[in-house]
Amino acid sequence: MLKWALIFLVISLVAGALGFTGIASGAKTIAKVLFGLFLVLFLILLLLAWSAGEMMF
Repeated sequence: MLKWALIFLVISLVAGALGFTGIASGAKTIAKVLFGLFLVLFLILLLLAWSAGEMMF
């Protein structure tokens, strides 16, 4: 998911540099949503792993 967010970020930067502002804003929005989902899933999995480690001891 982070890979796709980075790909859309690069697409947004290239499209913005070439003057395609509509494509750039769309790709930016998709990149922001994917990065947000990545962060939420990362934090959930981090908390689950932390709590599983606590229960073992």
